[in-house]
Amino acid sequence: MSQLFRTKNIDTLIAESEAPEKRLRKTLGPWSLTALGIGAVIGSGIFTVTGTAARGKITQVLDRLHPDHWAWLKVTLFDFIANGFQVPQQIGRPGAGPALTISFVLVAVACCFAALCYAELASMIPIAGSAYTYAYATLGEIFAWIIGWDLILEYAVSNMSVAVGFSAYLQDLLDNVFGFHLPPKLAYPPFPAPGGPAGWFNVPALLITMGVTWILVRGVRESAKVNTTMVIMKMAAIVIFCIGAAHAIDPTRWHPFAPNGFTGILTGGSIIFFSYIGFDSVSTAAEECKNPQRDLPFGIIATLAVCTLLYASVSLVLTGIVSWKDLDPDAPVAVALKTLGMNRLRLIVTAGALMGMLSSLLVYQYGQARIWFAMSRDRLLPRMFSTVHQRYRTPYVSTWIAGFFVGIPAGIWDIDTFAELSNIGTLFAFIVVSAGVIVLRRTQPDRPRSFRVPLVPFTPLVSIACCFLLMVGLPLETWMRFFIWLAIGLVIYVLFGKRRAAAASGS
Repeated sequence: MSQLFRTKNIDTLIAESEAPEKRLRKTLGPWSLTALGIGAVIGSGIFTVTGTAARGKITQVLDRLHPDHWAWLKVTLFDFIANGFQVPQQIGRPGAGPALTISFVLVAVACCFAALCYAELASMIPIAGSAYTYAYATLGEIFAWIIGWDLILEYAVSNMSVAVGFSAYLQDLLDNVFGFHLPPKLAYPPFPAPGGPAGWFNVPALLITMGVTWILVRGVRESAKVNTTMVIMKMAAIVIFCIGAAHAIDPTRWHPFAPNGFTGILTGGSIIFFSYIGFDSVSTAAEECKNPQRDLPFGIIATLAVCTLLYASVSLVLTGIVSWKDLDPDAPVAVALKTLGMNRLRLIVTAGALMGMLSSLLVYQYGQARIWFAMSRDRLLPRMFSTVHQRYRTPYVSTWIAGFFVGIPAGIWDIDTFAELSNIGTLFAFIVVSAGVIVLRRTQPDRPRSFRVPLVPFTPLVSIACCFLLMVGLPLETWMRFFIWLAIGLVIYVLFGKRRAAAASGS
């Protein structure tokens, strides 16, 4: 029991990170960190989930789903509890309509509380590993393992979905511009979504993942430059869309602004939360930051502010050029422009979507490799994961393994149905980070803090409450998959990680 709740001294963590054989190259500044954050946050979500969030989830009566005996798993935990722990007769809620802009702002406010907590811990503990490292320093080894295992799931599942989405957009672009078609057997997975086309393997999904992995192995500076270029391009595409489509706005489409009231706004917020996950990836770059005490808080908060402005602008323009009831649930922006005959603007938006997904893929692969690297350095994973390339000073073994860990499943399955696993994993990480701020304020009140969360413990507690409320809005099947993943991780910890960590610490 003493080992399970054993914490690692912050000074020891920092000293271990400076060991010559494990030291990473410090090359990132405040704007590179902000670009990393924007690259992670503005991905495929802005081009896909906006349609579903505005329209809402289709209401289904359970009796009509017969003989699907597992339909009850689609019910959210909130609805299950509110219905007296009985399965309700209907699944789904109305969307936000034009008030989706308010949904984006409300989710940003909820994320802001967590972002402040991340900023304090990241400036205090400038170590690779993000929430995993913070949990080890504040709550104990067992919590560190759980959150580390959880983050592996979050980053991997997110990137599997992004890789599959990138493949689909790329094939559409090749078809529209060049009239080129990949052979179906090389363009689709053998286990597609129901009704989707099947093939031998989704080759583009694997190739793009391996290409991003190669860039990351070459070095953080090179990766940051590539990411910054893609971020500029996709932000330009978003701005061009907002300006270019503005003349087609019909203000009558904004009335009523919130057709389904506050319930619809909350539903929209629960759906588009997926679009915001990723600003925590800034903290995974702490160890490669030139001045983490100053630059990390700047990068985290600037990421959230810029992305909120862009999201709100896109949703406002989109619901102004097309009725929210007619938005396409899969590609609302592209389909809306096609309907209006704006094909040149549609091509720019498609290119922006590709850049958005590519930069998200790069940043999440970067973050996933750093989580594995940090856990390996603490002896909770095999030592090879913390091997650093002698020339590039990057954790190249964990980076390559993470690439295959994402690329191969992305080529075999349609991962879209697992996107909500990323949501629950991220929310759980936010809760742990917020709790860590409270713990460190009580256990180490005199430790220097270059950035301090205001109104502790009120702010972290609000962050925890907001995250938990969003978690109960997820389906029961997501909770079940999440607990199964954590159970598998605990078995690995007991059989492998716990013993190695104990030997390393001399306990």
